[in-house]
Amino acid sequence: MADHDSTKSNGILHDDDAKTVRENNDLCMVRGITRRDFMKYTAGTVACLYLDTLLTGCGGGNNTSRTQFVQWPISNEVFTTAQRQILPLPVSTNAPQINPRDLELYSEFGYDAWQMGPGLPHTLWNTIAPDYNGAPNVARLLSFFTITDIHIADKESPAQPLYVGWIAESGADYNTSAYSPVVLASTQVLDAAVQTINAVHKTAPFDFGISLGDACNNTQYNELRWYLDVIDGKVITPSSGANIGAATIDYQKQYKAAGLDKSIPWYQVMGNHDQFWMGSLLESAKSLAAHTSDTVINMGYYPDSVANAMNTTGFYMGVIDGSDPRGAVILSGPEGSFSAPPRVAADPNRRSLSTLSDSYTNWVNELFNTTSAPAGHGFSLVKPNDPPACYSFVPKANVPIKVIVLDDTVKGPGQPNYAAGCLDQPRLDWLRNELQAGQDNNQLMIIAAHIPFNPYQNLVTDPTQVASSPPHMNLFIPTPYPGATSVVDDASLLTFLQGYPNLIMWIAGHRHMNTVTPQIHPTDPTRSFWEVETSSLRDFPQQFRTFDIRRNSDNTVSIIITNVDPAVAAVSPATTSRGSAVAAARISASVPMGDATSHSINAELVVQLTPAMQAIIANAGTPV
Repeated sequence: MADHDSTKSNGILHDDDAKTVRENNDLCMVRGITRRDFMKYTAGTVACLYLDTLLTGCGGGNNTSRTQFVQWPISNEVFTTAQRQILPLPVSTNAPQINPRDLELYSEFGYDAWQMGPGLPHTLWNTIAPDYNGAPNVARLLSFFTITDIHIADKESPAQPLYVGWIAESGADYNTSAYSPVVLASTQVLDAAVQTINAVHKTAPFDFGISLGDACNNTQYNELRWYLDVIDGKVITPSSGANIGAATIDYQKQYKAAGLDKSIPWYQVMGNHDQFWMGSLLESAKSLAAHTSDTVINMGYYPDSVANAMNTTGFYMGVIDGSDPRGAVILSGPEGSFSAPPRVAADPNRRSLSTLSDSYTNWVNELFNTTSAPAGHGFSLVKPNDPPACYSFVPKANVPIKVIVLDDTVKGPGQPNYAAGCLDQPRLDWLRNELQAGQDNNQLMIIAAHIPFNPYQNLVTDPTQVASSPPHMNLFIPTPYPGATSVVDDASLLTFLQGYPNLIMWIAGHRHMNTVTPQIHPTDPTRSFWEVETSSLRDFPQQFRTFDIRRNSDNTVSIIITNVDPAVAAVSPATTSRGSAVAAARISASVPMGDATSHSINAELVVQLTPAMQAIIANAGTPV
């Protein structure tokens, strides 16, 4: 069985570090550091790096021949949620109900407060392996991490529907996708996550990493470049247009990203936000023009219908005020309130990577313009005549595990829901061929996609809850629904996948949740598999996930999954973003006021293999 002692093998924080932890209790409870406080606390203390080869910076003095750039280091202590976890502090029952736009009240009433809590143990789930008898882990087969739904956002783009979220009232109708203050520091949160990945890698090396889609928020060129450049460790200018606030506001300052450890290859999955306007609509002439316009987009106010909103007018949607420490939305409201259309500095780098006829080619091609490995981050493996964003790879030549990267987003005009799942006939045929090849070659298989299918609707954190048959959620919209092109729904896709007993796991993002769903075959455990979702780096809980696949002494397989909170420093844009994410979750009612749980799942998921595969893996892996 997995070592569930959080102070041992797979952990970063050990017993010897207890004194250090006590000495750093000032980091264990954070009540929303404001940006005004940031400027006060860090004046003269946040060091700039001196880099000879860079062109502009934050410095001065006598070092005029060398350029200064701020870096945003993470905490000296790096830990997984198995050791310590981020817990939102309950909001007082006496606190008033506040709205998304009440930024000055987030900290005053504790909406953005969080604390460090004790580690979350790994729970054993043998739901789909009834014959498992507690056999211990004996060999490591594969280790990797997933990040997803980073939503790198150009907060000053005039082509986003900020007003819809900004003007919303507190409660379930508040759509954080339209607006959340987390958009201020999306690149810095990714940078903190990358630094945390690097630290974990030094203790427990990864074989690879995979990003499960929605790297961008609004399919813009500059958003994708920021994403790639953070991972490559380049200098980031996290603003656009007039770059207002770049000299004085922390989240606007140009900085040097740390970059992912070059020894870790990373792969990419395509998401709906990577190719559609706000992840919700195929680009139109209106939306395409808005990206690079100097005029804030004018749309209707239809919170329940994005298509109706885009096709009408009446409200200017606004931009984030980059000169405001809190990042308020400006230039928004009813068009009658403006004597002339509100304008911003146009920026050609805001151009959409999608076109009227093609939502993926430009985006995929940009993945080849990086300095990290491998070339194209998987897309070089796409074969001629195969679906454009689908490929497979074998991470370790001496371990019989194959990863199948599946683009399961919708394609083409007239779709009923651009955030839904879809497999048209060419992609279903491709997936069938890949699964059959893995079956024929005696390989265990993992499908990596953006959109999950048939998942539990809510977070199920205890395997004993499975017996109560929690409700599932349907995410694939099939024909003959008008406009739909998917040839499968959730139920038929499950039946299809259970025809391949070597499939052990489907991993996905999209829902910004950590849900684990056992996809149970009614009679044959070897045809059951796990579905594991990873939460978003945008919304609470801002986490990534690690996977440690091990062979057990009885030749079952254990998949040990662990959530990781980015190890933010005491004061940084990423720290402020964490508080904002907690507050947005409270205001939107996705996390109830009294909820003080991490919304994480750490587990050991046991898989029962066929006799043939048990024999194949009997001597595979590195001893643990």
